[in-house]
Amino acid sequence: MKNTIKPLSTKPVKLSEKNKDFFDLVYQVVRLVPYGRVTSYGAIAKYLGSARSSRMVGWAMNASHVQKGVPAHRVVNRNGELTGKMHFSSPDEMQQLLEAEGIVIVDDTVIDFDKLFWDPVKELGFE
Repeated sequence: MKNTIKPLSTKPVKLSEKNKDFFDLVYQVVRLVPYGRVTSYGAIAKYLGSARSSRMVGWAMNASHVQKGVPAHRVVNRNGELTGKMHFSSPDEMQQLLEAEGIVIVDDTVIDFDKLFWDPVKELGFE
């Protein structure tokens, strides 16, 4: 992959020369997740044209805490579970951040996940 994403339509993620690697592409997509919404590792991977790389998206999210402005708390697994919570400064921080945005969490799972799910492929017009 070069420094651009080949979109399925006309709205590519804007990239700069310094944002060439996969992690940086992940961070660019995560920065687009709206307040009060969540997405999944797999949805991000699919959007980036690498549908089988959801685990690598997870690795990027684990390392995202040194990046500014990456709302890592908005990325959950495909079932809406807070599987990345152990990578925050406290075990409850991810849930607290989501709840501060009005998202209800019960037993480490987003309630109304289907309603709150933000799919970058659909939301950015790539279908």
